[in-house]
Amino acid sequence: MRLSRYFLPILRETPKEAEVVSHRLMLRAGMLRQEAAGIYAFLPLGFRVLQKICRIVREEQDRSGAIELLMPTIQSADLWRESGRYDAYGKEMLRITDRHDREMLYGPTNEEMITEIFRAYVKSYKDLPLNLYHIQWKFRDEVRPRFGLMRGREFLMKDAYSFDVDQAGARHSYNKMFVAYLRTFARMGLKSIPMRAESGPIGGNLSHEFIILASTGESEVFCHKDYLDMPVPPADVDFDDVAGLQRIVDQWTSRYAATADMHDVAAFNDIPPDQRVSARGIEVGHIFYFGTKYSAPMKATVATPDGREVPVHSGSYGIGPSRLVAAIIEASHDESGIIWPEPVAPFKVMILNLKRGDAATDGACERLYRDLSAQGVETLYDDRDERPGAKFATADLIGIPWQVLVGPRGLAEGKVEVKHRASGRREPMSVEAALALLAR
Repeated sequence: MRLSRYFLPILRETPKEAEVVSHRLMLRAGMLRQEAAGIYAFLPLGFRVLQKICRIVREEQDRSGAIELLMPTIQSADLWRESGRYDAYGKEMLRITDRHDREMLYGPTNEEMITEIFRAYVKSYKDLPLNLYHIQWKFRDEVRPRFGLMRGREFLMKDAYSFDVDQAGARHSYNKMFVAYLRTFARMGLKSIPMRAESGPIGGNLSHEFIILASTGESEVFCHKDYLDMPVPPADVDFDDVAGLQRIVDQWTSRYAATADMHDVAAFNDIPPDQRVSARGIEVGHIFYFGTKYSAPMKATVATPDGREVPVHSGSYGIGPSRLVAAIIEASHDESGIIWPEPVAPFKVMILNLKRGDAATDGACERLYRDLSAQGVETLYDDRDERPGAKFATADLIGIPWQVLVGPRGLAEGKVEVKHRASGRREPMSVEAALALLAR
């Protein structure tokens, strides 16, 4: 993509309404625009990051055996009355009526609807286990939306829902999502720590929040230092191995880890002082097991091998891709701008033409752009008629992992300069060497 033809509305000044780092940098980098309180439009650069995050989420959900569908955003109030949550949910639910005065709502979550879909089609234990997920926009009418995408009203959510004939099966489904979440966040360059959590309005008695450590995090968290070095399950992990998956979960829950809401001071103080971690954290995922909370009142039952009808055991599992855009920035930035981990970066490489109109620099940039694009390397070419300083500032602000600086002085020696954004390392090399490095 040529920057001269791209839509990238960079802001020179930080907007006054931006309170946290991610909100400031996303506005300045032209990634999003606020359309109403807590409601944002994703501009092209931000949308590319969001798509990368969704792709990783999908791949790990599919790997675990979950099956994707898509449910509507508008739901019937009658479903929520069946579960007993319609009146209990609170003002965060946006309640509406259609032209026929039917009561509807803009879904904040989908436990009721997925249970209604399940009960319409699944009647036997032979069709279980089943895990269905979708990636869909949600709305929660926060009393005070703030911090940009960290606490907005409209947000993109991956929510999965598992169905099992009994508690043992449901626990294995829970473990599948536990492991899938560890892998999902690791692939985005994040170290996530599962912490026991309150279930809140979702319900149930087993719940974990996945927390990433960030100095600008929204809440205080406490954990054992061992979590920082625990190995993430590999790509070939066997999701059908009940005992093997339980061992992974046991390892990842064997040390102390708690949010402020669940913090046990005495238990934390039992950890040797040099092994205690007290830091700020950001929630990036939340998983719940809630048994028959929804299936019992909504009569979602299956026949067992002995002919009994029993309500299914369920769990729900959420990841917020739109929130993750902000969380990754909170965890990975410096004073110059964003530092994208390569798997979620909007582009892998940014070519900076430092003397547009010079035959040599124009030619070298065109060759780099053509050859990288031909090899499938996502490349942004800054071909604007701007000063080098402005191009450097833009490249650092938007955080593309690799920059190729092409100027007449270097080309006179047959070199371009390749800069790694995360480390700041700069290395002069030939065009051929740069192409080989960046295509890897």
